[in-house]
Amino acid sequence: QVQLVESGGGLVQAGGSLRLSCAASGSIFSINVMGWYRQAPGKQRELVATISSGGSTNYADFVKDRFTISRDNAKNTVYLQMNSLKSEDTAVYYCVAEIRRRGLPPQFTHDYWGQGTQVTVSL
Repeated sequence: QVQLVESGGGLVQAGGSLRLSCAASGSIFSINVMGWYRQAPGKQRELVATISSGGSTNYADFVKDRFTISRDNAKNTVYLQMNSLKSEDTAVYYCVAEIRRRGLPPQFTHDYWGQGTQVTVSL
C-alpha cells in the first residue's frame, strides 16, 4: 500500500509565494522520479516540474525561474517552492511519484498520485 499526501495549497496574492509538500508512505522500496502536475479549470493536466532520485530537475517553460522543485529522500517527500505567482498559476496541483514497491522486481514500478491541492492566485 502506497499513499501520497499533499499539503501547502491555499490563496495567495499575485506576486506572492507558496510551498507545496507531498509525502509518500507505505510499502516503498525506492522512489525514482517525483514531480508535480497541475490542472486549471477547462484545461488539461500539464507537467510543472520533475526531479530524479539523484536530484536532476526539469521544468516547464512557464514556471522556469519562478518555481523550484526539491526532495528529501530520507522523508520520501517532494516540495514545490512557488514564487512570483501569477493568476494563471491558479490550478489544482498534483504530485506524482514513480515507486518501486517492496517485494516486486525493479521493472515493476508504478506512478502514484496525490489527491491534489488547490492553489488560487488572486489578481
